[in-house]
This record gives sequence, structure tokens and C-alpha cells, in this order.
Amino acid sequence: MSNKHPHVIPEITDWPIHKLLADRKNFVGEIDEFTFNKLLRLHGNAIKDILAKTVYLERIRIKEEPWKVDPPNERIFWRKVRRKLLGRTHSMSEEELRTNSEAVLKTIINRYSEEIVGTFRKSTFLFARGFLRAFFRRLLNTAAGRNMKRVYGTKYKINERLIAKGEIDKIRGLIKKGTVIIVPTHSSNLDSILIGYVMDSILGLPSFSYGAGLNLYNTGYTAYFMNRLGAYRVDRRKKNPIYLETLKSMSNLSIQRGTNSLFFPGGTRSRSGILEHKLKLGLMGTAMEAQREIYQKGKTDKIFIVPLIISYHVVLEAKYLIEQHLKRTGKEKYIRARDEFYSVRKLFKFAWKFFSQPSKITLSFGKPMDIIGNFVDANGLSFDRFGNALEVKEYFMSNGEVVEDLQRETEYTKILAERITERYFKENIVLTSHLVAFAAFNILKKENPKLDLYGLLRLPPEDFVFPKKKMQDVVGQLQLELISMFNKGRIKLSEQIYFEIDEVIKDGVRNIGIYHPEKTLVFNKKDQLISQDFKLLFFYHNRLTNYGLEKAISWSKVSSKEEIEVEVMSDEL
Repeated sequence: MSNKHPHVIPEITDWPIHKLLADRKNFVGEIDEFTFNKLLRLHGNAIKDILAKTVYLERIRIKEEPWKVDPPNERIFWRKVRRKLLGRTHSMSEEELRTNSEAVLKTIINRYSEEIVGTFRKSTFLFARGFLRAFFRRLLNTAAGRNMKRVYGTKYKINERLIAKGEIDKIRGLIKKGTVIIVPTHSSNLDSILIGYVMDSILGLPSFSYGAGLNLYNTGYTAYFMNRLGAYRVDRRKKNPIYLETLKSMSNLSIQRGTNSLFFPGGTRSRSGILEHKLKLGLMGTAMEAQREIYQKGKTDKIFIVPLIISYHVVLEAKYLIEQHLKRTGKEKYIRARDEFYSVRKLFKFAWKFFSQPSKITLSFGKPMDIIGNFVDANGLSFDRFGNALEVKEYFMSNGEVVEDLQRETEYTKILAERITERYFKENIVLTSHLVAFAAFNILKKENPKLDLYGLLRLPPEDFVFPKKKMQDVVGQLQLELISMFNKGRIKLSEQIYFEIDEVIKDGVRNIGIYHPEKTLVFNKKDQLISQDFKLLFFYHNRLTNYGLEKAISWSKVSSKEEIEVEVMSDEL
């Protein structure tokens, strides 16, 4: 159970995100200047080419991917920009051309920074907090009351269903000692809501700056709250260098101002269900640059990185996500499914169905690290893998002073990404649903050795039964291996993993069958275990891939088909 903590910073107006966005006008101006200078430094005489590429890409975006949230004057703006770039440039001197290009560049940067930077309203935050608390309270005590036998007067609490684990006290302390960046795994559109709720209402942390896809602003209610809760807007349609540099500058400068941040380093939801192991370096690189620039300014503030692993028994969009993954890897073998889960109504419908069952979502906060990936103690001091104290500032020094070295910082960012990935796997909490799905899919593979993945997924589910004895044998072996891995610090386990094998299977099957109409695993009327959807089974099985667990299954110790048939016949006699 997660214990509720008092707020680290009680007054909202003292929160770093509130202070940052209360100074929004100056912050936008700072982004404009920083981005402009960096683009000139990086591209110099090629600025005109960068501008031409940006105009070209934006005109294509407006034509091929228009969104409701786009400003009404988009076409006019980019038409004017193009005209200014191509107008009377043939009669301009070299100096005039440069001045003209720089003026256009400043105009584009400002348009992007005004779009990206959000606002934070205390009144809106308090309303959203109150609404979510009331929603979850009603949800748990109405829906659960209909679905479970209750003792009169029993109250179900959200912190009994949203479980936060890890070095919580250390993370709370580091909020006052530096800037904390949370880097979660990403499975569902529900992630941001749940993380925000847990950090505010259970862990007592101030609000974090976080990126929200601009597509979420297409809906009136969503846009209203996003615009006032500190989110910055990310438009994934925009791939041009000016936009990307403006976005990175915003992240860098907000971190330098001490704003705690949250971003998903995987970039998007895991389509396959696998724990992220290839991270995007863009925003992580901005944290690296921010730390170096803090030192260059003579300050000693540190940036702390906290991996966060979210474990669901059931992922809201699993059907859509695995279809997308299979389409991407299997090409013509799969038809792309439509993502229907940006809808607020769908999110709340899922929440109702999920929390109406006695199931849990686990958030595992990993060990805090510095910007290079070294562990830190409660005072924010860094230590290497051998327990030796070290000074992060020295990583950025050459000849006795802190200097910019982008190649070096890129390598540091890669090291940090590797350390985050390593912690994802070690801090991942295995749920019974993950275990039974992994066991069942491996049985499916063993029973059909000549079929590749796509052949397995084309099998008719109604013809395939997972014998109970075989499941017991495989789950038992995997259970022992997982406990051994836990003892070596290679993974974490939910308490249900230690149940008797039959209880592990029952718990996993019950939890994995909560939401999807076609059940991933379910007991039929003959008390046999079947799967109604092998693609979903593959998706949930993937949570435990890349651990080498399949090597722990000794098939010679697993009951054969003939042994199971003999046992069934003797039971019937």
C-alpha cells in the first residue's frame, strides 16, 4: 500500500512550474534569443537553407495534415514568410540578405515558442485535483461496491489500488536539493493522468513540466485543462530543424530555471508491450546541456534523473498498439487499426471498468541518478559503481574550466540512456498477468515449433487449449527463476508472484481478463485455460522478453500431451 505524504512544497505559488509560467513573457523571450543564437552557431551560413527547408515542410504539413487546433492564419503566415524569403532578394546585398534571413528566423522561432509554452493556473489546478480525487473516490466505492462483497462501511482508497514503490523519501528530499526529471516507461494514454495524480495526491510532489501532444488540444475540454496545467505542447508533425531546436531550448531553459520535468524517453507508447530499451536522446540531451550551462554560470545546482516503470495488468490500448507493431514488422500481413483512445470518455470508461475490479496499477520509482547515470544519496551527492564519491562538474571540464563539448555531451547522453534502460529492467515489477501470459505464449511456441510468429498468430484460438498441468509446470519453473533474479537484484516482483502456483495462475488470468472483450486468457466451462486472442497474448507476454527467461524453462520437466491425457482419463474414471 502507498502511504500518502504531505506536500514537499505546501504553497502552490512556490512551485517551480508556477514561478516559471508566471514569468511566461520573459521565458518566451529567453527561448527566442537562446534558440536564435544556437541556430546561428550550429548552422552559420546555412541559415537560408534551414529556412527554405522549414517553409517547404510546413506547407506540406498544412496541406496534408491539417488539425482543428492549428491557428486559422497558418496558410497566410507561411505564405508571407515564403514571400519575404523569395521577394526582392535578387537585388539585396549579402549583408541585407543575412539581415532578412535573421529577421525571418526570429519570427518563426517566436511563433513556435509561443505555441510550445503553456501556462499554469492555480485555480484550474485545484479544480482538476478536486475533480480527480472525487472521481476516483466515487469510482472505487460505487463500482467496487457493485462487483465485490463488502463489509458495511468499508471504503476503498485510491492509494490501495495505485501502488507507488521505490525510494520515495529520497526523491521527495531531492526536490529541495536540485531539479528532478522523471523518465517513465510509456504504455498508455492513461499514463500522464495516473503519474500526475500519484505524484500530487500520494507522494506530495509539486507539479512537473511535461509535454503533451498537440493532437490532445483538438478537444475543447482537454485543451482548456492542458493549457492551464503547465503542459508544453509538442507537435509531432513538425520535423523541421527550427521547431525541434526551439522545443529543445524550451526544455533546456526550463530545467536551468529549476523546473522539475517529466518526459517519456521512449518517445511514444510501446507498441509491442516490450519495456523500452531504445531511448530517444533529444530531450535527455537538453538536460545534459542544462547541467553544463548551470556549471558555466558558476552555480552548483544538480539535476537528478528518476526512472519510473509503470506496470499494468491490462493496457487500455493493447489491441490497437499490437496491431500497429505487427503492421510495422509484418508489412502486408496486417491491416492498421485505428487508435480510438485519445477520447476522454474512453479513458474514463476504461478507468471505471478497471477500478471496479480488485486490481492494481504499480508505479515503481527507480533509484535517483545524476545526469551521468551515477547513483546519488539523500543529500544529492554522487557515487560511482564502487561507492566512491565523485563530482559531476568535473565531467564537463577541460583544462580546469567548464566548456561546451557537444560530442562529449552526446556520449554522456548515450551513457545516461543506457543507465535508464538498465534501471527499467531492474526496477520493473513483475505482475502475475505478465507471468501467465509469458508462460502460455511459450507453450504455444513449443507446441508449434515449425511456425514463425505470424504463423502462431494465425492459429485459430478456439482450437487451442493450454493444459492446466502444463501451465502449472511452466509457471512453477518461471516463478523459481524470477525469485532467483530478484535475489540477485535483476528484477522486482509483486507480492502475488510468491503465491502457490494455482493461485498465481488464477490471479494472473483474472487480472488479464478485466477489460478486453476477447479474453487474453480465460478458463472455459471445462475449467481449461484458453486464449481468445493470440495477438493480445503476445503483447502481454512481451513485458518479460529480453530477460532470457525462456531459457529457464526445462521442457523435459514439463508434462507431455500423453501424460496429461492419461491424467485426464484417470480423473474421469
